[in-house]
Amino acid sequence: MNARWKPSVTVAAVIERNGRYLLVEEHTPEGLRLNNPAGHLDPGEDPIAGCAREALEETAHPFTPTALVGLYLSRFQRPATGEDITYLRFAFCGTLGEAIAGRALDTGIVRTLWLTPDEVRASADRHRSPLVRQCMEDHLAGRRYPLELIHTDPSVLAPR
Repeated sequence: MNARWKPSVTVAAVIERNGRYLLVEEHTPEGLRLNNPAGHLDPGEDPIAGCAREALEETAHPFTPTALVGLYLSRFQRPATGEDITYLRFAFCGTLGEAIAGRALDTGIVRTLWLTPDEVRASADRHRSPLVRQCMEDHLAGRRYPLELIHTDPSVLAPR
């Protein structure tokens, strides 16, 4: 078989305020899980805009990415179906605005939680991915890369 391997591209917001990290609790096929505000990059979208969109949809807070925390590759094999997915994650830190009153959280998101690093570490068995902790640890270690590192050619942003 000569099928080309295509990882799923995702974007994630690593949001820290007063020593706590903002996570979302969400329904997944594996049950209720904790994750960074994150999701798939949409067609016609650059990673920075995709991260801002996903954070808003999942937290009801505007989010402005200011730095890249890291690029991550992770493989997930769904036990129930055998589905095998590799994710390429762009994780950003930035500034979080005030919650937008009356804005609903995205479908599947149960609530948002502010957790200390120790609470995030202690809840690893509930994480949607090992990248939840890894992104936090990299943020705590001070990893920040300029947004200019990411270039999106204008052809990506053109309407289909």
